[in-house]
Amino acid sequence: MLPPHSLRQAIDRCAREEWGRILAALTKSLGDMQLAEDCLQDAVTKAIEVWARDGLPRAPAAWLITTARRRAIDRLRRTARFQAKVPELSYLADLENTPDESDDSVIPDKRLEMIFTCCHPALEEKTQVALTLRTLGGLTTGEIARAFLDQPDAMAQRLVRAKRKIAAAGIPYEIPSADMLPARTAAVMSVLYLIFNAGYTGANAGKWGLSDEAIRLARIIRTLMPDDTEIAGLLALMLLHDARRIARKSDAGEMIPLEKQNRNRWDRAKISEGDAILQATLPKGRVGPYQLQAAISALHAQSPAWDDTDWSQIAALYALLYRIQPSPVVRINQAMAVSYATSIDAALEMLSSVAKDPDMHRYQPFLTARADLLHRSGHPDALPAYDAAIALTELAAERAFLQAKRDSIL
Repeated sequence: MLPPHSLRQAIDRCAREEWGRILAALTKSLGDMQLAEDCLQDAVTKAIEVWARDGLPRAPAAWLITTARRRAIDRLRRTARFQAKVPELSYLADLENTPDESDDSVIPDKRLEMIFTCCHPALEEKTQVALTLRTLGGLTTGEIARAFLDQPDAMAQRLVRAKRKIAAAGIPYEIPSADMLPARTAAVMSVLYLIFNAGYTGANAGKWGLSDEAIRLARIIRTLMPDDTEIAGLLALMLLHDARRIARKSDAGEMIPLEKQNRNRWDRAKISEGDAILQATLPKGRVGPYQLQAAISALHAQSPAWDDTDWSQIAALYALLYRIQPSPVVRINQAMAVSYATSIDAALEMLSSVAKDPDMHRYQPFLTARADLLHRSGHPDALPAYDAAIALTELAAERAFLQAKRDSIL
């Protein structure tokens, strides 16, 4: 008999690592995400009882899906829907009669279908992220609520509404057709990057490992779609960014800018992995925005010191990225690179073109970049520029950092 603590750890590990694969397989079989999740949760509860008594099975994931399938059939037999579902569930009954609980590999991998369902354009972005974390990541509703700074009940209702919408709209659990695949894959990558940034910036639930979860999900998607170079680029980008995470703040929680970070604290294993992915991907010739951003991050990671940064190459990569993805966000980053590679005046001119968009004057990264450039050029407008940026800064550590820079002008 396992000690309670060891049992809980074993179940938590199995549930977190295998939750997405089991839930996706159950959902594909049942055509009902809520039923699949309820039955899987019942199976986990049953495992606490049975595994404590009998010990861990040889294949825990196979045991969970077999138990969940049996639970699903039992529940459906007690509903009026069962007769209508019989043709769809007949093979599940066969599996019930001949279960194989000794081999985890018997579980079909339907996670790719699941993530395309979670990231369907009929769902709003926040719901896409929350549903992906719940179904593929296995995070609890409480963990997801904390990530969004929401109440657990409100997040639970959001997830329930999403599942109902999927059912009511008849959103299929399938990989999109070839003509729809590029756009739908872009939505999936956008969701993964949103999850990563929520953890990386510390704006939401960094201690719940959202950036780690995004990297884990990206690894899964890359395994399922190995020929997609942009998914590889996204994974490389997240690894290269995450390699610097521990050096971005002091022990007191103060923000440390890139130029002052202790590069000995950067995670060299993640840098090597991200760089290796890029080296294998870029020669394929299908270069996209995530690969270019990863290449920029790799240049920073490879620089032994701030003064050794190859700003000319970074500026050139941003110029290429802007041609592919002409957005104000890219332009702002390009301007910052140009300020180091060429001149601050050239960078300010680039920002002036961005400033024609009235929304930019309410966009904190634009205001922060402009304040920095004005500060470095010795322009008197730097002080009010910092005031404008600080007023729109939500993160306490970043606000304190900008306040300190503003105060240094006085």
